[in-house]
Amino acid sequence: MGIISLRKMQVDQTGTIASVKGTGELGRRIRDMGLIPGKEIKVQGRAPLHDPVSLRIMGFTLTLRNNEADHIKVEVQ
Repeated sequence: MGIISLRKMQVDQTGTIASVKGTGELGRRIRDMGLIPGKEIKVQGRAPLHDPVSLRIMGFTLTLRNNEADHIKVEVQ
């Protein structure tokens, strides 16, 4: 389907992380959480105002703010 920003993924949509564009402390923090290229993720849900987003990755649930999700590009299926 293509590569999109993680922020634009819909609930129950799955994809594979294509790249992480964050640099410095933010980029390191994102990668430390396991969000690295090649990992499969699924959007589990969103808060009522769509921020934050809840993800499922490597068997655990993770939440990210939309400004953090903007740094992650995903190849959606």
